[in-house]
Amino acid sequence: MADRATRGAKAHKRGHLAEYIALVHLMLKGYRILGFRLKLPQGEIDILAQKGARLHLVEVKQRRSHEEALETVSAIQQERLWQAGLALQEKKPRLRRLDLVIDLYTIAPGHWPHHQINAFEKIERF
Repeated sequence: MADRATRGAKAHKRGHLAEYIALVHLMLKGYRILGFRLKLPQGEIDILAQKGARLHLVEVKQRRSHEEALETVSAIQQERLWQAGLALQEKKPRLRRLDLVIDLYTIAPGHWPHHQINAFEKIERF
């Protein structure tokens, strides 16, 4: 049981480090950081940023490969992110004029970090 707790604590620290790396990298790329680790009823937003006319919800993942990181973001999680972003836009009038996109920022050992802008198309409901 202690091994599992130790592994969990290490993974948690690595996740926070990955978020800080993404935060700094985005600022260096000219993004304006509006929020960090935002907890909303719809879900958690790792990084909320603005660049130009876009509102970026940035999901940060650290895995063994960039592909593995992409695969870990389920359709359910994508929908939660969309709902969290829409709720923020509803709550904050100044955010309503911005186009909402979900980005994926992945970190994999031995590779440069990868920032995929608008990684997930809005899921349409019929």
